[in-house]
Amino acid sequence: MTSISAASLEDQLAHTGFAFLPATQARQLLEAAGSLDDWPQFAASWDDLAVDTYMADGGRYRRRRHATHFAEKCGTIIRQPHQPHYQGLNYNSLNGGIERWFEPVAAEAGASRSMATILRCCHSCFGALSPQTKTWHVEVHQFRIDARKGEQGKPTPEGPHRDGVDYVLVLLVKRANIVSGTTTIADLEHRPLGSFTLTEPFDAAFVDDARVFHGVTPVEPLDAGKAAFRDVLVVTFRRIG
Repeated sequence: MTSISAASLEDQLAHTGFAFLPATQARQLLEAAGSLDDWPQFAASWDDLAVDTYMADGGRYRRRRHATHFAEKCGTIIRQPHQPHYQGLNYNSLNGGIERWFEPVAAEAGASRSMATILRCCHSCFGALSPQTKTWHVEVHQFRIDARKGEQGKPTPEGPHRDGVDYVLVLLVKRANIVSGTTTIADLEHRPLGSFTLTEPFDAAFVDDARVFHGVTPVEPLDAGKAAFRDVLVVTFRRIG
C-alpha cells in the first residue's frame, strides 16, 4: 500500500468532497502528526461508553461520549468545559432540535497522545483547506453501535445526512462480529458518489460536510451469541465566525 501525503488528501477533499483512506495510509498520515503509542489504552476506552438515551426511535443500541475543543490557526487546541451537542432539525430530523448532554470523554482518553495526534492531523488538514479560518469549534464523539439478535445497530439512524459543520473525520477503532456498516456518499442532489466499508482499525473517512451527504448502513451480528459492535471516533471542525 502506497503512502499518502497531507497534500494528496487535501486535493482529494477539494476535488470530490470526501476521501477514504485504508488503515495503512491513515495511520501513516496520523503518525506524521504525532505519537500513537498509547493506542491500545485509547481504544480500550470504548468499553466504558454510556448509553445514548436521546434516541427518538427508542433504540438502545448506541453508546457514546462527547467533548468539545477550541482550535486556533497557530495550532493550539484546548479542551473546553463540558457542554451539550446540538444539531438543528434540518440536519438531524430524528434527534435534532434539542440540546443533548452526553457523558464527557474520560479525562485519560481525552488527554491521550493518540487523541492529541488525531486532533493535530485534522487541524492541519482542514486548516489547509480553509487557510482564512482563525478559530474552530471542534467536537469529538466516541461511538459504539451494538448489534443484537433481532435488533439492528444503526450508525446513522437519521439516514444520509450532513452534520452542520465544515469537515468531518470518521476513524474506525474496532469492529467485532458484525456484517454491513457500509458508508455511502452522495452529492447535494442525493446522487451517489461512492461507498466503502470501514473494516480495519484506522480505516478513515474524511468528509467536506457542506458538499456531500454521508450515511452508514445498519450492522447486524454474525454470531448472535457473541458481542457485536462497531467503534468509531468522529471528529468535526466548524469555523467560528
